[in-house]
Amino acid sequence: MKTCRFLHQGLARYGRVEERDGALWIAGPAPIPAEDLAAQLAELRGDAAAAFDPMALSTAELLPPVVPGKIVCVGRNYRDHVKELGNEVPAEPLIFFKPISSLLAPGAIVRMPRVSERIDFEGELVVVIGRRASRLKSDADWRSYVRAYTIANDVTARDLQKKDGQWTRAKGFDTFCPVGPILSDEVDAESGLTVETRVNGELRQHGSTADFIFSIPQLLAYITAAITLEPGDLLLTGTPAGVAPLAPGDHVEVSVTGLGTLANSFASETD
Repeated sequence: MKTCRFLHQGLARYGRVEERDGALWIAGPAPIPAEDLAAQLAELRGDAAAAFDPMALSTAELLPPVVPGKIVCVGRNYRDHVKELGNEVPAEPLIFFKPISSLLAPGAIVRMPRVSERIDFEGELVVVIGRRASRLKSDADWRSYVRAYTIANDVTARDLQKKDGQWTRAKGFDTFCPVGPILSDEVDAESGLTVETRVNGELRQHGSTADFIFSIPQLLAYITAAITLEPGDLLLTGTPAGVAPLAPGDHVEVSVTGLGTLANSFASETD
């Protein structure tokens, strides 16, 4: 199933997404996940029971398609990206967090902080966790822990990443984690999904999840050996080569096979 999350009459709603005549449409309501307590309460009160007519996804006021408890990210998971930044291929996964406050809806504006002189895009496939995962073994049925997949742009203040020596500030500014537009359980990440990023229409990144240094089952086993993943948590799986600095006014589109396109514009804090 493909789903989205959007505003309807001032409330967050979940919709079932279908393709019609080559375009994506919100065709009807979708189940509310347990981690979205606010939406669950609204439904119990009857506030979220209002019907809605089918609408084109492009006309909806989209929200991030999931309400995560945490956002776990993987750095340097494509060899070409490791090489372009002059780093060594890691011997084990390199993980970090982006704060929940960095989460941003599709179509919303990424704010470029004045303290940074280089803001980069990083298009990525995202794994959405479906049930509690702790201490998974490498031979576990890892797919049973995955709800769906979506897209993210791991926006990065590259100069601050190098300056700070750790990545929390550089990766964690408000608006630095656009996610969406849809969730889908209809794709197979292990078969190799194409990840592409365009800036103002120009192709900048082109990679495949088949080129991961660490596969999704390896990542889940490594992460859950230390950190319990809960339903709704996001796992950003790394970015292909091609990252580059952005300027205010740039429009970035990240596309992944079967997941549509995540589009956001960038603006300076003073705009």
